[in-house]
Amino acid sequence: MEKNYGALKLNNQISFPLYACAKEAVKVYREYLETLNLTYTQYITMLALWEEDKINVKELGEKLFLDSGTLTPVLKSLEAKGYVKRHRYEKDERVLIVELTKEGLDLKDTAADIPHSLDCFVNIETEEAQQFQNTLNKILRHLKGV
Repeated sequence: MEKNYGALKLNNQISFPLYACAKEAVKVYREYLETLNLTYTQYITMLALWEEDKINVKELGEKLFLDSGTLTPVLKSLEAKGYVKRHRYEKDERVLIVELTKEGLDLKDTAADIPHSLDCFVNIETEEAQQFQNTLNKILRHLKGV
């Protein structure tokens, strides 16, 4: 019985274009984020905090799909830049809370134009982009078992 190796072709992998697009998108973001002195991971962390300030680190990690080994250095770096502060929750010392500083909140104004600046790089209609985002979120939820 001869094996069918067609499934092993690079062009037959759904994960490959996702990986390549993500890598290229982060590369495009890099020039915009340099003006904010942020890496992409720091940027998405700030996006999450601008949506929901004063969040515990565990919930933030779940929201960003980042483990504590990745998130902790990101938060330390953002804290060193003066954008966030971390402290223990008064009612439970095991819980670490992250919140924006005034500087972190003010950075939101500077960052507000970034998503619109990047629209031209995607080059698809708004409805198509929304449908694509919905599909990606569906895949992500399935992969995470949500």
